[in-house]
Amino acid sequence: MDSDSSGQLIYLIFLGLAIGIGFLAMYRTALGTALRQGAVWLVLFVGLVAGYGIWSDIRADGGAQQMVYGEEGRIEVPRARDGSYYLTLEVNGTPISFIVDTGASEIVLTREDAARAGLGMDSLDFFATATTANGEVKIAPVRLDQVQLGAITDRNVRASVNGGELFHSLLGMSYLNRFERIEIAQNRLILTR
Repeated sequence: MDSDSSGQLIYLIFLGLAIGIGFLAMYRTALGTALRQGAVWLVLFVGLVAGYGIWSDIRADGGAQQMVYGEEGRIEVPRARDGSYYLTLEVNGTPISFIVDTGASEIVLTREDAARAGLGMDSLDFFATATTANGEVKIAPVRLDQVQLGAITDRNVRASVNGGELFHSLLGMSYLNRFERIEIAQNRLILTR
């Protein structure tokens, strides 16, 4: 929980306590009535908060899908709630979700995604190193037979498999540089080839 969420939670707790104390003060002679009315208000309050949270999630995620315009060679990707951009590409015929990472020099696959894409994990040689924000990590250079994004297909694409712990495959600059234009506008990443 981040500091903003903690502050909001503390505020709501104190607000609830203040309302509860107010009810008790107003109905100190009829405590049973006060508790019933307090329970009704609590259920209404929790329902409103839950409804607002669900509506925010639906609104934020409702149209959050990548859109591929094949005839224009254009891909539009909405910004995710965490502020990142995610793309799903088919690697050797297998859909793999990538986080767009302009700080990564190439495509970097997690071990799990590499196995799903049909790369022989036993034959990988983690002899190279890459420098990351968390220090150096061993990587295995590979070539991907086919990488497809909508109607855009690339063959024999250079990539690497991360030998360390990586939570999401990275779509780095060696792939992004294949596009003529990369722009961010109105919370959307737009790639044009």
